[in-house]
Amino acid sequence: MASTKYIFVTGGVISSLGKGIISASVGMLLQSRGYKVTIQKFDPYINIDPGTLNPYEHGECFVTIDGHEADLDLGHYERFLNVSTTRANNITTGRIYQSVIEKERRGDYLGKTVQVIPHITDEIKRNIKLLGSKNKLDFVITEIGGTVGDIESLPFIESVRQLKWELGRDCLCVHLTYVPYIAAAKEYKSKPTQHSVKQLLEQGIQPDLLVLRTEQELNDNLLHKVALFCNVSKDSVFQSIDVQTIYEVPLVLSRQKMDSIILQKIGLTVEPTPEMKPWKDFLTHKSNVTKEVNIGLIGKYIELQDAYKSIDESLLVASVYNNRKLNLQFIHSEKLNDANATEILSGLDGILIAPGFGMRGVEGKLTASKYAREHDVPCLGICMGMQSMVIEFARNVLGLEGANSTEIDPKTKHNVIDLMEIQKNETNMGGTMRLGAYDCILDKESKIFEAYRKEHIYERHRHRYEFNHQYKTLFEEAGLKCTGKNPDTQLIETIEISSLKWFIGVQYHPEYNSTVLNPNPLFLSFIKAAAAGIQ
Repeated sequence: MASTKYIFVTGGVISSLGKGIISASVGMLLQSRGYKVTIQKFDPYINIDPGTLNPYEHGECFVTIDGHEADLDLGHYERFLNVSTTRANNITTGRIYQSVIEKERRGDYLGKTVQVIPHITDEIKRNIKLLGSKNKLDFVITEIGGTVGDIESLPFIESVRQLKWELGRDCLCVHLTYVPYIAAAKEYKSKPTQHSVKQLLEQGIQPDLLVLRTEQELNDNLLHKVALFCNVSKDSVFQSIDVQTIYEVPLVLSRQKMDSIILQKIGLTVEPTPEMKPWKDFLTHKSNVTKEVNIGLIGKYIELQDAYKSIDESLLVASVYNNRKLNLQFIHSEKLNDANATEILSGLDGILIAPGFGMRGVEGKLTASKYAREHDVPCLGICMGMQSMVIEFARNVLGLEGANSTEIDPKTKHNVIDLMEIQKNETNMGGTMRLGAYDCILDKESKIFEAYRKEHIYERHRHRYEFNHQYKTLFEEAGLKCTGKNPDTQLIETIEISSLKWFIGVQYHPEYNSTVLNPNPLFLSFIKAAAAGIQ
């Protein structure tokens, strides 16, 4: 194509409608037609990134390949498109203002008064267009966080308005709204959608396509009404009906020819609808599996739907590829102890000890690790989950009384997990952890090597603490092997007990590198081991 095309996805009525899923689905449909596509998320909060946000505020913090702490929607983008994202794919208001203020301090504006328009909006537009031009992309899909009418979103909406004027046919807007069902009246109501579009129009943007989020299929009369009152052609009004899995959404939109309409509006040739066979095969396989695998996820944020989103999705996908239906049980680590461990954990086929920070819930993770080790239940520990495995082994096998991480007990006599040397003089919390993808060399005589089937892997990290090398020999003599390390720093990346069926801990986050069509080998191996004991 001669120039990059830009698609903006906005939302109205309420938040959490699924703009990220719609964006990812549209991207996947265009990608399946042979276009080079990426997606970026603009978040209207003033934090520089989500790295310092409590999961109760924001859910999962996703880490890109270049070490940027990003919005969880980037996980959806990667799982749908099967491509890696970078810091350029997630921009916050804080990042925009930080950049503008730095320019002002350098004198880049030559003494002019710095204002929201044009300086903030120009910086937003620069970030939008830079992603496309730098990577020579056919399509850049930009999701605008929040809902139309939010005061903090106004600069982003104004930037979209300007770009629609500047780019003409190379730019279009998809607006997602909610159509509620009123039980007393026994009908769906389009008025919230009309008001949402009216707000968008007041801010200078006429949506090109509407996506109506609904629980059931809407009738033609309502769709015609929405088109009429929102100045959108009838063939540009689409439904996003509730489905059993988010991975069905691209097919739902494809059946309504949404990708064809986008190409028509942008002035591109519409080829026959692609088959998308691998994606459809995955969904067919998922719908046909019946035998369950019971996995317990041990964490302290289990009441939050999005806190472990990438782990949840990685387990689900790996289960499908192992011909199993995932029965994921969320177990609060604060409520787990030696007294109730058997009652809570005995029915599980596998145990995953989740990552996290801080001391709350750590003892429950130690309990889960001990139960898995003593009862030979397949167990995967991620980041702090791996560190919990190390601490539990040190206390109960090595007999190192009070062994701990210095994150939990800075005065412990046996700091089997310790703050990384490069972190000891760090005072800022934001963006200063060991972040992004790093090399790891695996021991060829290990179960984790059997999982990956290669010696050299490349996985993403998010941590400050590490396995203390001073204890390595003691651990290995007792049966806990250090089976993976970074070739440059010698940092221990993986541990395992080879005498057990499957007991592996990893310092990195394999869930950040697991997609629908390319699931991470570690999750595949873990679920395979868990399913092996099912009759």
